[in-house]
Amino acid sequence: MASDPPAQADPADSAIDSVSVLSEDSRRRMFAFIRRARRAVTRDEAAASVGISRKLAAFHLDKLVDAGLLRARYETPGGTRKVGRQPKMYEPTDAQITVNIPDRRHELLADLLLDAVLTERAGENAAQAAMRAAQERGRQVGEAARHETRPGRLGPERGLTTCERLLDQYGYEPVREAPTRLRLRNCPFHPLAARAPDLVCGMNHAFLSGYLGGLEVNGVRAVLAPEPGECCVRLGTGEAEAAEGETPGGR
Repeated sequence: MASDPPAQADPADSAIDSVSVLSEDSRRRMFAFIRRARRAVTRDEAAASVGISRKLAAFHLDKLVDAGLLRARYETPGGTRKVGRQPKMYEPTDAQITVNIPDRRHELLADLLLDAVLTERAGENAAQAAMRAAQERGRQVGEAARHETRPGRLGPERGLTTCERLLDQYGYEPVREAPTRLRLRNCPFHPLAARAPDLVCGMNHAFLSGYLGGLEVNGVRAVLAPEPGECCVRLGTGEAEAAEGETPGGR
C-alpha cells in the first residue's frame, strides 16, 4: 500500500521565520550593511558597522545564515594568502522574502501570462493561450507531485486529502467541507481576479483542472463555484459539482 505523502515546509512559514530573524535591531542593521557592501565581509567589519563585539556579531551572523539570508565561507579578504586560519566571510544569498497575509501568488499569474505570450499558437487568441498555459502548468505541477510522493491510485477521498496538503502550499487555504468536497477559502490571485474575473478565474480553473489531471485523481473535478472573499473554484465529485458548470461564463 502506498504511504501518504510527507509533509513539506510551507514557503509562507519560511518567509515569516526569515522576517522574524530580522526583528532584532543589530541583526537587521548588519544584514543591511552586508547587502550594501556588494562583497563578502568579515565578522569584524560586520561588528564595527553596528558597534557590537565580534563574539556577539558572530552569533547574529550565524542566525542570518541559518535563516537562509546570508551564506558564509572561509576566505582571506582581497584574495591574499596569509599564514593562519582564514577568517569567516559573509555575503547575502539570492533569497527574496515576501510575506502576504492572506497568501498571494501574483508572480505565478504573471509567469503563466508570460508563458501564454511566448507560446501563443496560430489560431489562438490571447485568452485561449492563457487558459492553455495555465492548464499545462497545472498538469506539470500535478505530475511532479505524483512523481515525488508516489501515492498510488487516488480515489476521490484520498485524492482530495493529497490535494489539500499540496494546495495549501499555493495559498489556497483548502477546507474539507465534506469527504468528497474541498473548498478553497483564499484566492491567491486577489485583487487581480476582481479586475478581470473571466480571465483570471478561467486561468485558475484551468490550472487546478490540469493539476488534478497530472496528479491522476480519479472522480474529482474542479468546478467554478464563486463565493465572496474566496477562491472561485471548488474541488469535488458528484452531480452537484457537475451542475455548477466549467467555464466563467457558466457561473
